[in-house]
Amino acid sequence: MTSEANFPDGAQPAPARTLGTRDYKTLGLSALGGTLEFYDFVIYVFFATVLGALFFPTDMPDWLRQLQTFGIFAAGYLARPVGGIVIAHFGDIFGRKRMFTLSIFLMAAPTLVIGLLPTYASIGVAAPLLLLAMRVLQGAAIGGEMPGAWVFVGEHVPAKRYGLGIGVLTSGITGGILLGSLIAVAINRHYSPEQVSDFAWRIPFILGGVFGLVSVYLRRFLHETPVFRELADRRSVARELPLRTVLREHRLACVYVALLTWVLSAAIVVVVLYTPTYLQKVHHIPAAMALEANALATLTLTLGCVLAGWACDRIGTRIVMLIGWGGLFVTAYLFYSGLPGTPATLFWHYGLVGLFVGTIATVPIAGVRAFPAPVRFTGLSFAYNMSYAVFGGLTPVILTLWLQRDTMAPAHYVAVLAALGFLLALLPMAARGHAMRDGVAPARGATMAR
Repeated sequence: MTSEANFPDGAQPAPARTLGTRDYKTLGLSALGGTLEFYDFVIYVFFATVLGALFFPTDMPDWLRQLQTFGIFAAGYLARPVGGIVIAHFGDIFGRKRMFTLSIFLMAAPTLVIGLLPTYASIGVAAPLLLLAMRVLQGAAIGGEMPGAWVFVGEHVPAKRYGLGIGVLTSGITGGILLGSLIAVAINRHYSPEQVSDFAWRIPFILGGVFGLVSVYLRRFLHETPVFRELADRRSVARELPLRTVLREHRLACVYVALLTWVLSAAIVVVVLYTPTYLQKVHHIPAAMALEANALATLTLTLGCVLAGWACDRIGTRIVMLIGWGGLFVTAYLFYSGLPGTPATLFWHYGLVGLFVGTIATVPIAGVRAFPAPVRFTGLSFAYNMSYAVFGGLTPVILTLWLQRDTMAPAHYVAVLAALGFLLALLPMAARGHAMRDGVAPARGATMAR
């Protein structure tokens, strides 16, 4: 597939460059920070059953306790747009690096606090309220982190490695889920259920808070993106409120990215975050086995993100999306319809569906280049976070209610959204986008949007 970039005012493409030492440093530190920050955000879901028992009254019906526990989980998503828009606003005005560092600090501190919170037995209703407050702060932080990370890396890496760069970063972010899953497995293997409920559940939150603060320090060694420096030198930094520009001139891009995000949220929230609890509650699979299978699926997801990013540079984003979302549709039914099955089929099918969940890397690959540089951070953050707040936050609640009627609810939900992703791949924006900077094509097979 040939690259077809259109350059304004007769500008010629810059000479192609390969990944250099600074690029590897940027990718490494960005991915590490994303891993630790997303670990802080998702570790909650791996201990949802324990948290529900500790932070709500013991005489509450189990389904209602789980509903309220996931409701607090959802609150983190609902807070994402506010944090994302505010952080992105200043990122488009004052620079990507500063906000990139701030977001991880805003995640680490609440995570540490959660690990130290007293439970319902100690302080009553104040316990779930404090837990809710910390989740809101975490949501605000993650709202700025993920779009900021994608923009930061997308504007750093060479044009011909654009897909791979974002794919590697996305794998680092999903690596946070893997880390959370592995920590949860270790906690459940090393401690008895009574010990987990007594004190061991606090360990992963305290570790996450401490390592998150270490990551804040490490991000001091990152450099501002060349794209933002060019904008600042040309005084092309957004002069009006960036969100106003986005809503006036880039509404179609917002809708497209929002729909892609809905597909991404279904894949992550249902297959990776919700399913461990589903396996335990619906199919009575032991917690340790459910978490081990989830760790395998998250590992294949992480590898799938890198593979999807690499393939986008080789054969184009559209083809990768068609193959990936089509594969997710098929493997979702293969996995959920075969439960509980045997331990071998559980691990094999869960790992396979996890690999196709890696297609989520195509969402930021298409999303970052959907907006021009002066409002790129704000545009991506607004569309991504608004969509994730609605669909990602409400999905666990919807599934908890839907499961009262149909145990195949997760399969149906993922399959429908995978079909939507397949259809979105057919639209022009899947293969078209703004150049990451003047004279540099965004990706193989992409053209500058007019």
